[in-house]
Amino acid sequence: MKTKIFCDIADFKTIKFFNSKSIVDGFTTNPSLMRLAGAKSYKNYSLKILKVCKKKPISFEVFADNPKEMLKQAYQINKWGKNVYVKIPVVNSKGKFMGPVIKELSDKKIKLNITAVYTFKQTKKIAKSLNKKSKSIISIFAGRMADKGIDPVPVFKKSITYCSKFKNIQILWASTREAYNYIQAKQLKCSIITMPPKIIEKIDSFGKKSNILTLDTVKGFLIDSKKSKFKI
Repeated sequence: MKTKIFCDIADFKTIKFFNSKSIVDGFTTNPSLMRLAGAKSYKNYSLKILKVCKKKPISFEVFADNPKEMLKQAYQINKWGKNVYVKIPVVNSKGKFMGPVIKELSDKKIKLNITAVYTFKQTKKIAKSLNKKSKSIISIFAGRMADKGIDPVPVFKKSITYCSKFKNIQILWASTREAYNYIQAKQLKCSIITMPPKIIEKIDSFGKKSNILTLDTVKGFLIDSKKSKFKI
């Protein structure tokens, strides 16, 4: 089974560049990435992206905090394109599970990406809320877990095993920190891994022999020492 690579970015030029690359199968965005990209109008900027990303799946997230407004935004975002996945946080800022929102949208056959997931318990609750005939993604934040000293692998193993019986639910490895995470995701048979451009570029160097890596490293140190004109 192939583990698809999604690029986690909202920068228009970067999306345009990677949209033509076969290594990238789709894109994920969030309100923070949109702000970083300089978006002024959420809708207009998203539509601009969709002019170049017409076929590959791309996620746009709601930014409302109450269920009623979330639904309103979700219905609007869904209309932007057939390749759009509407991103819904598993809980709102008050910690309330967004199950009813997920269920309503999923029952309407709206493609969803449920985000900010950290536990198998959350995965299970989400899966129970989803219409199994609708395409859905569950994004588990591996990197942020690891940053806090928590091993994300057990969460993925349980989540992937539980969701394997549902062909339309895909598990996504999110908040990728290093290129090796791609190997881990593949070993777990994770459907998707999303990563920033710099890490995607590193995957191209996979397969380099250890002696070549050693030489590249030593040469790099030597070049920098000469540029600095170091003396002892």
